[in-house]
Amino acid sequence: MLMKAEPNLLPDDADAGTPVSVKIRERIVAARKRFHSNDNIAAFIEPGELEKLLDEVESKMQGVLDSMVIDTASDHNTANTARRVAKMYLQEVFKGRYVKQPAITEFPNAEHLNELMIVGPITVRSACSHHFCPVIGKVWIGIMPNEHTNVIGLSKYARLAEWVMGRPQIQEEAVVQLADLIMEKTQPDGLAIVMEASHYCMAWRGVKDMDARMINSVMRGVFLKDSALRREFLALIPGRN
Repeated sequence: MLMKAEPNLLPDDADAGTPVSVKIRERIVAARKRFHSNDNIAAFIEPGELEKLLDEVESKMQGVLDSMVIDTASDHNTANTARRVAKMYLQEVFKGRYVKQPAITEFPNAEHLNELMIVGPITVRSACSHHFCPVIGKVWIGIMPNEHTNVIGLSKYARLAEWVMGRPQIQEEAVVQLADLIMEKTQPDGLAIVMEASHYCMAWRGVKDMDARMINSVMRGVFLKDSALRREFLALIPGRN
């Protein structure tokens, strides 16, 4: 009796049934990088995989709705909720995890500017990594440039803030991430960031306090060493005093 030979499987065929999330995770682990909720993993996502990941998240989200005993078959309000939620997470509120850093055009400090500059308030939107509830607030950024500082457009600060905040975050870490990124891009003598935000994990659930805010700051370089400069920055933030 002749045995039927097994077809030769190409590498792409061999893992055709592997979820795309598993493939992405394996690349990250192989590179010995971390993939915490507030990390950007765009470097490990290949062309076309975000669309496949969207389908996978939709399927898993449908399972969540089923387990919550929500009738998505006959309820017109939830008929496409799984897809909408998947798109919201991957393409909107957590987009900062899955796309590369926005392009930032840098210019030399031709005029040797060395005076305090403040940008803000920049509206930021994120979600807490504990409950995935919204975190919505404002950010003020103070820059003390030097002759070697790279000058970037005002809108670029907002784009960098959106990219960092567009991930599940806790506010204390988000502000540090943003500070690290701006320091790297501009190389100023000093950087100051203040963030004030409402946390819906505290307003919508838990103690349900609608008025509570969290305010924190990061000071780098001369802002950390010069108390007079630090006071000037804080005094110039509109509405914060």
